[in-house]
Amino acid sequence: MMAPCESSLLTHLLLLLQLLLPLTLSFLPPPPHPPVHVPTLVPHAPTPLNRSRFSAHTQLDFTTHCNSSCFHRVEQEAQKEQLTDKLAFETLYADGSRTLTTVDVEVDGEFEGDTGHVALPPPRMKPRHKRVRRQIYGADGRFNIQGDNFLLDYPFSTAVRISTGCTGVLVSQQHVLTAAHCVHDGKDYVKGARKLRVGFLIPPSANGTKAGLTSAKKPLVRWLRVKRTRVPKGWIQGPQEVSMDFDYALLELRWPHRRPFMRLSVAPSSDDLAGKRIHFSGFDSDRSGELVYRFCPVEEESSDLIYQHCDARPGASGSGVYGRVWDNSLERWERKVIGIFSGHQWLEIDGENRDYNVAVRITPLKFAQICYWVHGNRLDCVQD
Repeated sequence: MMAPCESSLLTHLLLLLQLLLPLTLSFLPPPPHPPVHVPTLVPHAPTPLNRSRFSAHTQLDFTTHCNSSCFHRVEQEAQKEQLTDKLAFETLYADGSRTLTTVDVEVDGEFEGDTGHVALPPPRMKPRHKRVRRQIYGADGRFNIQGDNFLLDYPFSTAVRISTGCTGVLVSQQHVLTAAHCVHDGKDYVKGARKLRVGFLIPPSANGTKAGLTSAKKPLVRWLRVKRTRVPKGWIQGPQEVSMDFDYALLELRWPHRRPFMRLSVAPSSDDLAGKRIHFSGFDSDRSGELVYRFCPVEEESSDLIYQHCDARPGASGSGVYGRVWDNSLERWERKVIGIFSGHQWLEIDGENRDYNVAVRITPLKFAQICYWVHGNRLDCVQD
C-alpha cells in the first residue's frame, strides 16, 4: 500500500507533467486557418421588467436529453429573428430590478445567414465507453489542488466559487463567467441570486496560519458581492424546455479583484486544441472546500456543445473550460476559455443512448455577446 506522502507526491508529479506537457507543442504552430470573423452585436435601449420573484431552486446536478435533430442542429440554420431573440439578454441588478436588452446582429455591416461559425467536422459518434456511475467515468481522474504554489497560481487562481453552490471563472478584472442554471432555472432566478456573491480562495498560509499546519487546514473564502448578472434570452424560455446551448451567465462584481483572469476565445475544433484536450477546475460537491482540477480529450462536438468524459460532480457547473489555443498575435499556444461546463446529457443517436458530461462552446455569436457584456463596447470585441 502506498504511503500518504508518496501518494501526494505522485499526484503532484502527475499534475505537473500534465501542465508542462503542452509546452512541448509550443514550437509546433497549427496549420494556417482563415481568421474567425466575429459578428457584431448592436444593443437597443434596455426595457424595464418586473422585479424578480427569486422563486426557483438551484439545480446543481443539471441533466438534459438530446436526440439526433438537436445534435446535428447548426447555428447558421437559424433565422435572423430566432438568433436576435436568443441573443437578447436580461440584466439583474443587486436591488432585484431587471431590464431586457434586445439586439441586432451584424456581419460586415449587415446581417448574414453565415455568422462566422467555426467550421467543425461532421458530428461523429465514437465507440461506446463503459459507464461506471454518472459523471465519473472509470477511475476517478480528478486532482485536488492544494498549497499556495497551486491555489494562487494561474490557471487555478482563475477559478472562483459562486454562492449558489457552483463554480465560475474570472474573465476580466471585474467579471465572472458561470452557468446560467446556477442563477436561473429558465423561468425565474434562484433564491440565492437575490444576494449573489463570488468567493475567492485564500490558502491558510496566506491568512497567517503557520506553514506547518497548512496541509491540515482548508482554504478560507473571501466573498465579494455581485453588482449585476446577465443571462441570455436563449436560456430564459418560459414554459419551453430548457436547453444547454445557452447555459451561461456573466456576473459583474461590485469591485475589481487582483487575481489573474483567463481570456476568452471562440472555441476551435478539437483538432486545433493542443493535445486535443480540455481542462477545467471546479468545486465538486463530493470534495467540500477543495478546488478540483481535471483534463480529458474531447469525445464529440456539435455546433454549440462539447461532449467529453472529464470526471465531474455537482458543484463543478459553471467552471471555465479551457484549452491551449494558438494565438496568432503572440505566435504561441495560450490557455483560453472556450466553454462553460454545464452538466450531464443523455444523447440518443440511432436508437442508442450515450451519456456525456457537456460544456457549452463559445461560438462567434456567444463570444460577441459575452465580450459586449464585459466591455460595454462592441468595438473592443474582435477575435484575436
